[in-house]
Amino acid sequence: MRHAGSDQLPDLAAWQRLQRSLATSGERRLVLLEGDRDAAVQWLAALLPGLAMTTGVWTGPAEDSPDHRLNQLVPSSARKWLGRELSVIAWDGWQGNPPDAFAALSGALTAGGLLFWLMPPLHQWRRFADPDYGRTGLDHDGGHPFAARMAGLVSDHPAVIRVFPDQTALPRLPVPALPETGFRVETTSDQQHLIGRLVRFGLGRRRRPVVVTADRGRGKSAALGIAAAKLLQQGRRNILVSAPAHHNVETLFRHARETLGDQLENESPGELTTRAGCCLKYLPIRDMLAAGPEAEVVMVDEAAAIPAPLLKAVLLGWPRVAFATTVHGYEGAGRGFAIRFRRVLDQWTPHWQALTLAQPVRWAEGDPLEALISELFMLAADEGEPTETSGPGEQLIIEPWQPARTTDTELSAAFGLLVDAHYRTSPADLRQWLDDPAAHSWRARIGDRTVGVLWCALEGGLAPALADQISLGTRRIRGHLLPQSLASHSGYPEAASLRCLRVVRIAVAADSRRLGIGHRLVEAARDVASHQGLDYLGTSFGGSTDLLAFWQGCGLQVVRTGLHQEASSGEYPLQMLLGLSSSGREMAGRIRSRLARHWLTLAPENWPELEPSLLAGITADLPPGPRPDSDDLRDLHHFANGHRGFRMTVPVLRQLSRVPGVMAWLLHQEPLALWCRAVLQGRSWQRIQAERLCLGQKDGEDGLRQLVRDLLENGPEL
Repeated sequence: MRHAGSDQLPDLAAWQRLQRSLATSGERRLVLLEGDRDAAVQWLAALLPGLAMTTGVWTGPAEDSPDHRLNQLVPSSARKWLGRELSVIAWDGWQGNPPDAFAALSGALTAGGLLFWLMPPLHQWRRFADPDYGRTGLDHDGGHPFAARMAGLVSDHPAVIRVFPDQTALPRLPVPALPETGFRVETTSDQQHLIGRLVRFGLGRRRRPVVVTADRGRGKSAALGIAAAKLLQQGRRNILVSAPAHHNVETLFRHARETLGDQLENESPGELTTRAGCCLKYLPIRDMLAAGPEAEVVMVDEAAAIPAPLLKAVLLGWPRVAFATTVHGYEGAGRGFAIRFRRVLDQWTPHWQALTLAQPVRWAEGDPLEALISELFMLAADEGEPTETSGPGEQLIIEPWQPARTTDTELSAAFGLLVDAHYRTSPADLRQWLDDPAAHSWRARIGDRTVGVLWCALEGGLAPALADQISLGTRRIRGHLLPQSLASHSGYPEAASLRCLRVVRIAVAADSRRLGIGHRLVEAARDVASHQGLDYLGTSFGGSTDLLAFWQGCGLQVVRTGLHQEASSGEYPLQMLLGLSSSGREMAGRIRSRLARHWLTLAPENWPELEPSLLAGITADLPPGPRPDSDDLRDLHHFANGHRGFRMTVPVLRQLSRVPGVMAWLLHQEPLALWCRAVLQGRSWQRIQAERLCLGQKDGEDGLRQLVRDLLENGPEL
């Protein structure tokens, strides 16, 4: 709806009526203030003091705030408001529009709420130099399809009120249809059902975990809090709660506190104690795992934002665990989380339960603003329904593809694949994909259905002087992730001077996997990169055994393992590449040879938590070392037959891991994890025993002796 604005005082009575009618109908609206920024701020300053406001925020400079009641908010801190409630948001788009923050903050707006967005006129959005672009390397002079797409969506959307503060005509505001019964924020039937299920789960049998998924604003955190309180009332003594950050559980604790009422004895930050001595306590996930306190029930909220290995440790560490996460979120996508974590649940707790919430709590069903935000940022991106085919064969087409020039239906299908494959995919990724001039993409389709996508970025080609500075650690530039990493961390400045094509994301539809589609996509990118004279094809990802095997199948080899676990996945970054030019192949060979020479020293010092199968896979991928000499062989025979101690033999055993064919043989042996933990990672026998890989030091050493005997008798020739 397009409405003219006024450079006179806003019609306060009309806006008050709008606010009341929105509150009654349970709806919210976006008010787009187009044009001169100063005029927009002045217009807001005239309007806001007359509007009802419980809690509001302003994202612009503090000195420009149009109302003293607004909380100053830096957009990068928007996630801190998740789980809270806002009646007014004044978003100063002239200061920058990070998509994740904008989408997240909109979810805090309650029924009757207004989201004021200060922006240039819509026709300027494609060329608008958004200050947030500099943070992500998108501050180029070209067009910005992501912003242009948003402009097209908001131009005539029923959730949008367009106001032009520097024009003269008075606005005409929409009047929502009022329901027979006014909207109220109260426990929905959906929530009541979930609370009942959670209580039964918390009082029920062990090893029956629950996974709760819901869209934003459905009240899952409130349901968790009410259920936790009811469990304490019904006899549970200790309930632990965890989440990515303490502010994520404020809603949970508020509803638990209200439910306990006068049964509450003590309250402190992150802890409630009842008169009966029962306790509900928040602990950060890593602190909880380190301390291992006793609890009959553990609840993990916003689980999609927590590394999967930590979630698995929680799952196996306590008898009753409930995980809850947002399905289409701004912290990460719950669908991708559910798909990936389902494998862990199926393997370790096959009787797990899946629960959902559909009814919104903070606003009425069908709220136009929720639909708009979902469209703008593709929060509900879907890969589409499978189609009947006779198999890929001749029907599979691999083609270059430009996501910025396709239809929204096709874009949603492709982005939906990325969401499902990478559970931290967010609206910011969509903007980067559409707007980055260095992006190159390919699509796999069967008929009209997209079954696979590959997103790459052109990197490197930096001036030698700059490459040297990056290698020294005195410079760091935006973008160029893989070349800069190899230059600065591996110590090869030529990696930044050479040109590469880096795979950013790859995804294949779940029903089309194991058909070679991913390999075909990578092959298409490799052929184009080679034809264009690029030096290498590379990728950087959170390491896992499956992904290592996939990229090895595409011809890529390991060149670097990161030293720090990724916050999003809990996995160590793994970087692999394939040399295309003679310079690229020569560089790859040098990096790999050097890494292999240092590997046995680096592994126990830097990767003590690396999964054994992945550690073994990387070791097997690296160039092999020398064969054992006669003295080493003698030590191995003596160790295998119990005449030589383990601690004195560790250097020989470690070197044995790099002998041609040995690690490939060990990969198929049952005691592989014992070998990796004790030999390659140097873990204490106490920790190895706690991991249930042996009964103690003697049992562990006996297992290694037997493994070496089998290797000497049945393994590769030494």
